[in-house]
Amino acid sequence: MNKLQRDTQFLYEIGCLRHIQRTWKQFLNPDFANLSEHTLRVIWIALAIAQYEKKVDTGKLVKMALTHDLSESRGVDVHYVSREFVERHEDKAFQATVKDTSLQQELNELISEYEAHQSLEAKIVKDADNLDVDFELQEQTVRGFTLSQKFASMRKQVRDKKLYTKTAQKMWDEIYNSDPHDWHWQSTNRFNSGDWKL
Repeated sequence: MNKLQRDTQFLYEIGCLRHIQRTWKQFLNPDFANLSEHTLRVIWIALAIAQYEKKVDTGKLVKMALTHDLSESRGVDVHYVSREFVERHEDKAFQATVKDTSLQQELNELISEYEAHQSLEAKIVKDADNLDVDFELQEQTVRGFTLSQKFASMRKQVRDKKLYTKTAQKMWDEIYNSDPHDWHWQSTNRFNSGDWKL
């Protein structure tokens, strides 16, 4: 098999990420984001954080965000209950996913850097990965799901002890002081500037 054939297989596998449910769904509700949706918002959160930090390689940042959960294509996500009962082989899953592709070397370097959490880009992507949970919990709260209240103290610990950048900590505060609907209620719309303006 040549590299282009293997890359084509890899891209079909990437397409399957939209079918992989994140395991938080078991606790929160059936409408929780899938792996592709999670990855997309992690990219955007990371890019937003990068605007407040100095000397961030945004090209590397985006590639790292795209790569951060790639092992879940084969190794699946495991939530905090299951982690007590299963052994994960994330590296083995990741290696099988990227093996013999034209991206193998670069993706291996990116995932190694991400998992070390030493570079600014890796810290930002990890912060974005964590903050996506908080965005989703806040979205679930306005839909009437109250489980996020039980997660409140744990998520506060994440804010205080697991987020690497000050920007991410400030964003966490903003998330919990915001309404997920403000983006459309407070934007230009037919209620405040259009034909339905009161």
